[in-house]
Amino acid sequence: MIRPCESEDFESILAIINDGATAYRGVIPADRLRDPYMSAEELQHEISNGVRFYGDEVGGALLGVMGVQHVQDVTLIRHAYVRTTAQGKGVGGRLLEHIRPLAQGPLLLGTWADSYWAIGFYQRHGFRVVTHAEKEVLLRKYWNIPERQVETSIVFADGTWPGLPST
Repeated sequence: MIRPCESEDFESILAIINDGATAYRGVIPADRLRDPYMSAEELQHEISNGVRFYGDEVGGALLGVMGVQHVQDVTLIRHAYVRTTAQGKGVGGRLLEHIRPLAQGPLLLGTWADSYWAIGFYQRHGFRVVTHAEKEVLLRKYWNIPERQVETSIVFADGTWPGLPST
């Protein structure tokens, strides 16, 4: 069941993010990987800045989370993670399909350029990588991330993004 996450889900959200992010070890640049990947303070900051999490719950336990943040004229997918024990079982797809109708304007997301599994996932779900020039503009306009993360990331857009053909 997909549901909005509440304040009592905070520790579960944090645990899912940090568990799911273990997939980045040896893949993304070492200077971008920390342990834990996200601190409780960082998660609270994201929530305070408008990231609203949704979770896929099975048997009373959250298996995955996906954040949504409305920024100016777009909606960003933020911090999409699935517990390692639940990966490859449709959790991310269910979350994504729940999120799509919540979008206000084009739906954009950023991920690490070397996270081949995430790239394949979003491509299978109809997202397209924006051009390098668009990425440079979008990451600076809609996200607040370090320059090094801009360098090592890519941006995906859904078919409503004006620079891309509809799918």
